[in-house]
Amino acid sequence: MFTGLIEHVGIVERARDTAAGRELRIRAPFSDLVDGESIAVNGACLTVRRSGPGWFEAAAVVTTLERTMIGDWSEDTRVNLERALRADARLGGHMVQGHVDCVATISSREERADTLLIDLELPAAFFPLFVLHGSVAVDGVSLTVNDLRPRGLQVALIEYTLRETTLGDLRAGSRAHVEADVIAKHVKRLLDPYLRDNAAMGPVVDFSLEH
Repeated sequence: MFTGLIEHVGIVERARDTAAGRELRIRAPFSDLVDGESIAVNGACLTVRRSGPGWFEAAAVVTTLERTMIGDWSEDTRVNLERALRADARLGGHMVQGHVDCVATISSREERADTLLIDLELPAAFFPLFVLHGSVAVDGVSLTVNDLRPRGLQVALIEYTLRETTLGDLRAGSRAHVEADVIAKHVKRLLDPYLRDNAAMGPVVDFSLEH
C-alpha cells in the first residue's frame, strides 16, 4: 500500500529483457532498501530484487508490461518513486495500491495563474470510477480530480508537485499511468450485477399515481 506522496525522482540507468521480465536498474538516493520489499515506480508496484548504495533493481513481468508503459522506458527515463507505507506513518495522500488501471493520454496542458491544468483522456470503461474532487493517482502521484471531462478528467498541479515529481514533464500527447481510487473500484464491482439486471428489465414504470 502507498499514499501517492512521492519520495524521490529516480533515473533509469538500464532497462533490459531478462528471464525475470523487463529488468530496470534505477538510480535513487535510498540507502536501506531490502530485497523483496515493494516500491512504486511511476505508480506501478514492483519488487526490489537487488540494491546497493544509490541504486536498486526491479523487474516487470508480462502482465505488468501489458497495462503500463514500463516496456517503453529506456536509459535516463525519470520516474516517481515511493516506498511502501509504514503502519505508523501519516496517510497524507490517499490509499494507493500501486496497481495501474490504465494508461491515459494527455490531451491538453494549460498554465493558469499558479496552477498547471492537465487534461487526461481515459478509456471509456474507466469513466465511472472518478468523481469530482475525488482521488486519482497519476504516475503514482496522489491528486484530486479538478474537473470531469467528456473523455476523461482534469487535474491541477501546484508548484510543489511540479518541482518534486515528473508530472511537469507531461505535454499534450504524453501518456501517464492512472490508478483509480480502490474504494470506487469495489463499489462499481458490487453494483454492476444490479445495474445489469435493471437494464435487462427495461424502464421502470411507476403506477402509484394512476387511478
